[in-house]
Amino acid sequence: MKSRLLLPPILWLSVVLAGCTSFESDWKATTRHPTPTNDISGPWIGTWQNTNNAHGDQLRAVVKRVGLHAWKAHFHAHYGRLLTFSYEARLTGDEHEGRVQFTGEQNLGWLAGGTFRYVGEASPTNFFSTYENAYDSGTFTLHRP
Repeated sequence: MKSRLLLPPILWLSVVLAGCTSFESDWKATTRHPTPTNDISGPWIGTWQNTNNAHGDQLRAVVKRVGLHAWKAHFHAHYGRLLTFSYEARLTGDEHEGRVQFTGEQNLGWLAGGTFRYVGEASPTNFFSTYENAYDSGTFTLHRP
């Protein structure tokens, strides 16, 4: 009986840890190259902060262009001293005068809060986004490392 109760958290933990390993590989590969000065692709570092409670912490991201109006953002968030979480989100948007206005949506599963929606703007030096789901809302504020 106990092993059945432990199995889902153990599986969830393995998925989270695998995502963290994947992020670290992306981060190391991206930071070996010069940061683009005319694109939002590349590494980002900063914070996430909920607006409906005091939760917040460090956040890193690796952004890659995947289409004319699409980017993949691989986020790695810290929560407290021991917990980290990595996930990817597809952002779509338009570039205008060196800035990208984007939106996105990603289902992180019920354990992480369900579907998150993003609205934001990024330049080659600054990345700002709001996020919300059924339980939380907040901001990502990032800059180049």
